[in-house]
Formats: sequence, C-alpha cells, structure tokens
Amino acid sequence: MAIIAITLISCGTSEKKEAPKEETATATAPAESAPAVATVTNTSGYTPVYSGSFSIGDVKNAETVLALYKSWDSGNLDPLKGSFSDSVTFYLADGSMVAGRRDSAIASMQAYRNGFSEVKNKVHAVFPVKSADKNENWVCVWATEYMTNKKGKKDSSQLQETWRFDNDGKVNLLYQFAAKAPKPKK
Repeated sequence: MAIIAITLISCGTSEKKEAPKEETATATAPAESAPAVATVTNTSGYTPVYSGSFSIGDVKNAETVLALYKSWDSGNLDPLKGSFSDSVTFYLADGSMVAGRRDSAIASMQAYRNGFSEVKNKVHAVFPVKSADKNENWVCVWATEYMTNKKGKKDSSQLQETWRFDNDGKVNLLYQFAAKAPKPKK
C-alpha cells in the first residue's frame, strides 16, 4: 500500500495544463490520453512482490465501490450482488476470510451486517489504480466506519480497503485493514 500511495503522490506532481483563458467554469475535460505510469525505480533495496508500477485506474470502479459502501450502510447487499464476480475472496480486518461463490459470500457478509442496527461510513479518500505490469484494476479506500450494534453499543474503526476488479469489471478480491479510531479530544 505504501508503494501505491507513493506512486499516487508522484503522479500528482506531474505538470498540469491550464485551461485557455476564454473558457468558463463549465470547461470540458481535456481529450483522453493514456494515463501516466509511475514506476518506482529507487526501491532502497526492496523488491515489490506484487508491483511497483501503477497508473490511475478506471473511475467507474471507484464509483462501484462507493455504491457498495452505500449498500453496506443501508443494510441491504442484494441490489449490488451483480457488482461481484462469481467467485470472491474477502480478507477482513479481524483476520477472518470469506471465500467462495458470490451468493454464499454475500450471504455471510449480510448476516454479519445484520448484527448492527446502524452503520455509517465517512469516506476520506477513494482512488482507482491500475497495475501496469500485472494489468489489474484496484480501488483503494480510506474511511471511518461508525457502527451501532443491536444492543445500542457504538464503535468506530479507521478502514483501509483495497478492492480488486476482474476483466469484466466485477469485484473478486478485498483486503480490509482496520484500526480503532482515536477518541475525540475533549
């Protein structure tokens, strides 16, 4: 993940084109070109096991993940089942793994979600990336999840999730990492 973050930071430092002065705030996006690939060349002796070469990915994938977040918050995962491939694997923050056929995995996740009376996510960042050398699409999300269980106990976690998409634009893998949110200062 650090490599992805470093890659994205380095991508953001590229030269930016200014819109012609006669254009207004409703200017259209520049003509599409191939996204710049950022490859980490000075790895300080580390060899990235997966990849060190990324570009910005397809925004549609980020929109899909945000729709999945909205579905999770609402408590109904059924409407977006079609966003997952036939076979999925979820590595969850508590160390558990849910893997198998889509319907079975989604049913397990729905059963877990049903243990909460309310879930709300605050998304801090979402960005699609594509591994240039692996030709795989990912979406990374940083969020805070606020949960209330059926007994009224509230909790929250800082989340970092990485979602992989197959060639058909369907989610087939999720890595989730979480830490307790810091207590608010009084």
